[in-house]
Amino acid sequence: METVSVNKAHGGVQGVYRHDSAATGTSMTFAAFVPDHEPGARLPVLWFLSGLTCTHANVMEKGEFRAACAEHGIILIAPDTSPRGDDVPDDATYDFGKGAGFYVDATEAPWSANFRMRSYIEDELPALVAAEFPADMARQGITGHSMGGHGALTIGLRNPDRFRSVSAFAPIVSPLHCPWGEKALTGYLGQDRTTWRKYDACALIEDGARVPEILVDQGDADQFLSDQLKPELLSDACRTAGIDLTLRMQPGYDHSYYFISTFMPDHVAWHAERLA
Repeated sequence: METVSVNKAHGGVQGVYRHDSAATGTSMTFAAFVPDHEPGARLPVLWFLSGLTCTHANVMEKGEFRAACAEHGIILIAPDTSPRGDDVPDDATYDFGKGAGFYVDATEAPWSANFRMRSYIEDELPALVAAEFPADMARQGITGHSMGGHGALTIGLRNPDRFRSVSAFAPIVSPLHCPWGEKALTGYLGQDRTTWRKYDACALIEDGARVPEILVDQGDADQFLSDQLKPELLSDACRTAGIDLTLRMQPGYDHSYYFISTFMPDHVAWHAERLA
């Protein structure tokens, strides 16, 4: 694992790292914040999955998580949103290809060779984190924004024994029922919509996936609210399944990092309670 840069910041150490990924067949970059801690201590881990067009840098520069993670003694891991590199296929649009991996394992050519973000996030990167950081992998939480909120919900629902806590900011709750999701899942997985269900939070819940509770913050002035995000679908699915969903509609907030940074300390504290 190559260290790209490391800085002391806000009661801990923030670093950016690069490594060769077998899952994606290319070099991947991720960031980590490790709070100050006693020698030999093992700390809980909170994963943050970013949204369309983003990299690890967006949340690390604008997420306002450091003080909360330092206070609660939580490592934050921020992966990239897709494989990158000259040999990685791309699309001319912002919502497919590089920067838009959708946290799936693609099955359609040419995407299947590199776009294996599910395997990367669920298997490969956790093994690396466990080996290289003072992480207590028995205490993991996951969160994310927009496409990353979709990733957090679906990965959390598929792995309830691994993630003790699941939250999201303005998530795409049902890719089966929005233009972003239909474009991405068609391109990565093909036309058979039954194969999409394992990448749709509402469908996973309908098919029996369960977590005890979910926290979601959503701005009511979000420009993507009605067409792409549709939090009411998640509310309906959780109500039917008996999952305790806290859906907080935040007045006046849009889809930006101003929204995320405002409520990030709340999410870190919420995860901390469940990872204690």
